[in-house]
Amino acid sequence: MDVSFLGVPDVSALLFSGLAFAAFCTAFLGITTGTAGGLLLLALMALYFPPAVLVPVHTVVQLGAGSSRALMMWRYVMRSTLPPFVIGAVIGAATGAQIYVALPTAALQGIIGAFILLLAWLPKIARVGSEGRRFAVLGFAATFLGMFVSATGTLLGPFVLHSSPDRRNYSATFAAMMTAVHLSKLVAFGALGVALAVYVPLMAAMIGGAAMGNWVGGKVLDRIPERRFRIVFQVLLTLLALRLLWVAARAGGLF
Repeated sequence: MDVSFLGVPDVSALLFSGLAFAAFCTAFLGITTGTAGGLLLLALMALYFPPAVLVPVHTVVQLGAGSSRALMMWRYVMRSTLPPFVIGAVIGAATGAQIYVALPTAALQGIIGAFILLLAWLPKIARVGSEGRRFAVLGFAATFLGMFVSATGTLLGPFVLHSSPDRRNYSATFAAMMTAVHLSKLVAFGALGVALAVYVPLMAAMIGGAAMGNWVGGKVLDRIPERRFRIVFQVLLTLLALRLLWVAARAGGLF
């Protein structure tokens, strides 16, 4: 017999509650460490949903998580970075919806992983060029790639961190940028005819969980020393990049 809690196909009450709790935990992790939250939630959701459902549903949940964090921390957002980033994101989504990407997903993950390692350990590269041009290109790249590999927040992290005077500026600005990325992707998915109505109850519960995780995590973030935050961020970013390279290598038959 098919399972359908609150009309969500193939989702039981236990799974429904578990995913809402997972959204809380990953949002808390994301705001207190600066990275990994969205990617971890994607990995958990991939255990239960096919790619055609996974990417758009994850996008909606992350849109809710990012926008709630940005609203809670709005006074810390570096506003000058947003206009060029949003322009780049809109162009990236429109291009991604139209163009067929010849590279397989594993190859894209390998490229992103190598690039993240480079940015994490050679921080001056993340400051190349003017701020406006840099964030416009970044908005395009993150949204374009996000149409295919979904979680590209790790690509943004080094750029935003190296432009941020404080960890709260980083968390708030990163959240605002990811909101633009996910909103642009959703418009593109809508244009492609992706229907998500049956998943509204689940997405609403997960967004609620993520908002609560952001609120609790924001309280904890105020107590974390700046140096410790940046060290944890760099370590986690490195591990995530190495994971992307490992997945790419395995898919390419190197192991």
